[in-house]
Amino acid sequence: MKVEYFGASDVGLKRTNNEDAFAARPDLGFCTVADGMGGAAAGEIASGIFVATSVEVFADQDDAAGLEERVKRAFTLANTRMLQHVAANPDHAGMGCTAEILAARGGEVVIGHVGDSRTYRLRGGELKQLTVDHSLVQDQVNRGIISAQEARTHAMRHVILRAVGSKDHVELDILRGRCQPGDIFLLCSDGLSDMIDDGMIIRCMAQGLTLQDMTGRLIDAAKAAGGKDNVTVVLARIA
Repeated sequence: MKVEYFGASDVGLKRTNNEDAFAARPDLGFCTVADGMGGAAAGEIASGIFVATSVEVFADQDDAAGLEERVKRAFTLANTRMLQHVAANPDHAGMGCTAEILAARGGEVVIGHVGDSRTYRLRGGELKQLTVDHSLVQDQVNRGIISAQEARTHAMRHVILRAVGSKDHVELDILRGRCQPGDIFLLCSDGLSDMIDDGMIIRCMAQGLTLQDMTGRLIDAAKAAGGKDNVTVVLARIA
């Protein structure tokens, strides 16, 4: 099974620094997106730690671990390193990140998810959000207090209930499944999903486009809608 990857990040129209980070590594069979929080410098450090740690874990050729174990290890080790960083740099207290990892091999896909960054799958023209946000408003949607439409514009939509680096033990969702030829997986920070809806995402991922073109269209659409946050997009297409 061959998987094609491409990713890009943009500071957006309102921010002066980019707290997002990503990696798209076909050579290592995985991709990741991290959205930092905790202030300008600390947010960039947190997302950078997550991505660097993930690359390190998947690059370990002496490790016979399966995809799920590697995904879990990347989150756990990054969480530990962020806590160690804060212990050595108390002025960075409160830093952390939301994060997505997608690893693919032999028709198997494993996704790790923490926070309100997201992973979607486009299959046969239908877009499906695979992850569920770890956020206050999503919790209210789950409880039937507000609608999914109300959640999109809710004043508290950026209140996160889980993040990497915020507690001693990271709580992550693991999703496992089989992929099909033609599947395209989209990993993104909330700078994309807050700005454009599913219909626009599908239009930006039209058939016949390269992953680079799709990525550019998605980022441009988020900026055209206001670009209020950093926008990071990583795509993985099953050949």
